[in-house]
Amino acid sequence: MKTSEIRQAFLQYFASQGHEIVPSSSLVPGNDPTLLFTNAGMVQFKDVFLGREQRQSTRATSSQRCVRAGGKHNDLENVGYTARHHTFFEMLGNFSFGDYFKEDAIRFAWEFLTGVMKLPKEKLWITVYQDDQEAEKIWLETMGVDPERFSRLGADSNFWQMGDTGPCGPCTEIFYDHGADVWGGPPGSPEEDGDRYIEIWNLVFMQYDRQPDGELQPLPKPSVDTGMGLERIAAVMQSVHSNYEIDLFVNLLNAAAKVIGTQDLEEKSLRVVADHIRSCAFLITDGVMPSNEGRGYVLRRILRRAIRHGNKLGMKDLFFYKLVKPLVLEMGDAYPELRQAQTQIEKILKLEEEQFAKTLEQGLRILDQELESLQAKQIPGDLVFKLYDTYGFPADLTADIARERELTIDQTGFEQAMHQQKSRSKEAGKFKSGYHDGIEVLTATGFTGYQQSEAPATITELFVGGVSVAQVMAGQEAIIVLDSTPFYAESGGQIGDVGFINSADASFEVIDTGKERQAHLHHGVMTSGSLQVGDAITAVIDNSRRQAIRLNHSATHLMHAALRMVLGSHVTQKGSLVGADRLRFDFTHMEPMKPEEIRAVERLVNEQIRGNSEVSTELMAIDDAKACGAMALFGEKYDDEVRVLTMGQDRFSIELCGGTHVARTGDIGVFRIISETGVAAGIRRIEAVSGQAAMDWIDATEDTVDAISSLLKTNREQVLERVQQSLDRVKILEKELERQKAKLASSAGDELLQQVKDVAGVKVLSAEVDGVDPKALRDMVDKLKDKLGSGIIVLGLGGEKANLVAGVTKDLTSKVKAGDLVNHVAQQLGGRGGGRPDLAMAGGPNVANLAVALGSVENWVSEKLN
Repeated sequence: MKTSEIRQAFLQYFASQGHEIVPSSSLVPGNDPTLLFTNAGMVQFKDVFLGREQRQSTRATSSQRCVRAGGKHNDLENVGYTARHHTFFEMLGNFSFGDYFKEDAIRFAWEFLTGVMKLPKEKLWITVYQDDQEAEKIWLETMGVDPERFSRLGADSNFWQMGDTGPCGPCTEIFYDHGADVWGGPPGSPEEDGDRYIEIWNLVFMQYDRQPDGELQPLPKPSVDTGMGLERIAAVMQSVHSNYEIDLFVNLLNAAAKVIGTQDLEEKSLRVVADHIRSCAFLITDGVMPSNEGRGYVLRRILRRAIRHGNKLGMKDLFFYKLVKPLVLEMGDAYPELRQAQTQIEKILKLEEEQFAKTLEQGLRILDQELESLQAKQIPGDLVFKLYDTYGFPADLTADIARERELTIDQTGFEQAMHQQKSRSKEAGKFKSGYHDGIEVLTATGFTGYQQSEAPATITELFVGGVSVAQVMAGQEAIIVLDSTPFYAESGGQIGDVGFINSADASFEVIDTGKERQAHLHHGVMTSGSLQVGDAITAVIDNSRRQAIRLNHSATHLMHAALRMVLGSHVTQKGSLVGADRLRFDFTHMEPMKPEEIRAVERLVNEQIRGNSEVSTELMAIDDAKACGAMALFGEKYDDEVRVLTMGQDRFSIELCGGTHVARTGDIGVFRIISETGVAAGIRRIEAVSGQAAMDWIDATEDTVDAISSLLKTNREQVLERVQQSLDRVKILEKELERQKAKLASSAGDELLQQVKDVAGVKVLSAEVDGVDPKALRDMVDKLKDKLGSGIIVLGLGGEKANLVAGVTKDLTSKVKAGDLVNHVAQQLGGRGGGRPDLAMAGGPNVANLAVALGSVENWVSEKLN
């Protein structure tokens, strides 16, 4: 069976058993900030297992794309060198949310493997947790598994848990026996690390809730979580021992070999390339961009490792991006989003290849030079860090090269160097800490702010300093939780509301509104009186501020749609901040926007504003929303029922959004983009204004133009022409000034020749010059060398700091190096410098020592010559 056929057979089998086929979630988890990447099929269902989320279906099945290349689950170093390690893999799984349990899960697995896949029962080996007599009985008595092909193992192998506390339970695993001609023993035996018996399926029975004291309390609704690697079962079904021999990889290896120009499909480096194109392409598909931190750094590591292995195979040209097309041919049907993103993936990979090619050769050369003098078998940590920090070599790339040369790297030393660097600068990529960190909120808040700006409510909880209290007194900073509120809590890029919470004799100023699960947290200061839990209050938002936020938020949606029309469908939101004064929008795009593109986006948005169409919102099922074309934001996790916002003529913009918006597009008034910049590789940022803020910006721009017109004594229509005339005139004057400086320097040079001394038969000139541009010093030295024919020159120039240039004619560089000479002088000035043997520059802050330092040149030269 082909890999694609196995995937489809698995999903169809479980669909026939009442399971909902759930699409693979993003590689970036939307519900777990502790995970770098989705690394198992259960990740998207984690909140369901924890009881935080309810699903309509109690049975699900999926083929989940996974990445293990960073953090706890990091297989990167093994990829290409073993038969079954990958950075990217697909996990087939079936899940029960309080529905069926052990017997049905075991029956489904056995029926699929032996019935649908028709694997011989005598080729399968079963393991259970040693204390799980229930699972043991099902396997041996109900399923009739041979006791001779059965193992009872301890908690390290067959007990699964999400963390130190929380849902956990025993698991049972199914192994495939590759035959006696492969070395290795069954699970639990001394030879279990061999390759004969390979785990293909793990069935986890979540039946306990582990307490902080270690006690296992039974869960009210035991659940099932299973996982079977698609590549592993494909190897079994295709009668091969290595995952790299399955049809999918053979096709990718052939494509890579053709692009690189090699014939040996067994090459480890070729396997690395074939594996890495999958993880790189799918990470970019899911919105990850190469960068120097977080997920983007992992992507860059994988990408550069692939390029280096291609380089190792003799490929000097760009090649990696060319493998996207064959990958799409293999996996585009199962993952249409990969096909849709093909062009964007190719652009990003090609750009990264071009950037890395500039540093790879230089970095390898430096590493080779260092290794020539290496006495030990370990590359020092500071060298590993230097290669990383200066030349963009990830540590595991250096480790790869080290392994090929039978060396290791000093990982501890590298990590220490990394830590020292981080302590010298702000650590990037940390999650934002808020005023409500650590607060345990027990109640929920209903939001009434779509319809109201003022509403009655009841206080349900109060917090001071993160601690729950019964009362808040005047002057105290606190957090108030209400049973309902018109205050919008910061989310989806829209900032939180401000305003007041008032009672008959007390007032609390809300300076921000955040969210913790289902509760809105009103953060502020008690300005007068006191408030207690249970008090009836009136919540009043700052409505003028809210209205300005509405305008900007609605303008953001229109702009997003316009960007996709002007730049292409690859544009996706990578972050936003919607405030009262302006909006900020980050999006994927590989190059700066052209002025005409910015104007085209503005025109499209303003056309929709002038159209003054009604803005509509509708609650619908998430699948229905996506079916009608609603855009879901990357990395966001949505409930089964979502709020769909439609605005503009002919459904110009359709997005999932829980924010507050205008009633009609005409309410926005006017829209202007005020800046467009890059914030990371492949990520652009727009800042824009709308409504009155846009008018204020236009007025300020008009005032600036009027002021420039006044200074140039012309009218607004001719101001650009006059500015250009002024710039042209400045260029003419600058050129004339340079000519005069050069003439002055030449004149000064002729005078300096009178100060030349004879030192051991060599002409030496050491002098301080005045009235010369520092940039002209080098030209002066070159001209003086020409006039001397043979000699040594040092010129110094004072100012805020001293500038030095040393020159040595070519016939003398074997005896005197300009770099050594200029450093001798610069050290006396508290500085240093360097350059070529015939010309070097330096500087130093101690200008007062310049004359003495220059005076030491003759003795220094004399010592060198003698």
